[in-house]
Amino acid sequence: MCPLLPAAAAAVAAPRTPLLSLRLLRSGLAAMSTGGPLKSVDYEVFGRVQGVCFRMYTEGEAKKIGVVGWVKNTNKGTVTGQVQGPEEKVNSMKSWLSKVGSPSSRIDRTDFSNEKTISKLEYSNFSIRY
Repeated sequence: MCPLLPAAAAAVAAPRTPLLSLRLLRSGLAAMSTGGPLKSVDYEVFGRVQGVCFRMYTEGEAKKIGVVGWVKNTNKGTVTGQVQGPEEKVNSMKSWLSKVGSPSSRIDRTDFSNEKTISKLEYSNFSIRY
């Protein structure tokens, strides 16, 4: 379990979303209102990324940026997942996954694959998978 300091807990807490905004997000309309295309990309992060709260921080950052998708540990010691949202927000998340991570992590490299334009979001939020 990842220990949380009060400030860290607040930083990764999901903001409350009004029902109308949640419905727009689920339909993909909120993301499309930015004027840019919706993107989807798969990722795998290599380095010291397990046992360092990487998934929890990834979920918090994704919610802060405003992208949807998922993250999970793999049995080979990496972290994998998918991010979807407006192109500029997906690009921000890609940068975070490549350079920042959790405070105790060490990112050696991040591979991105299956990047494509999508017509609507396939997820309604960002979640940790097990």
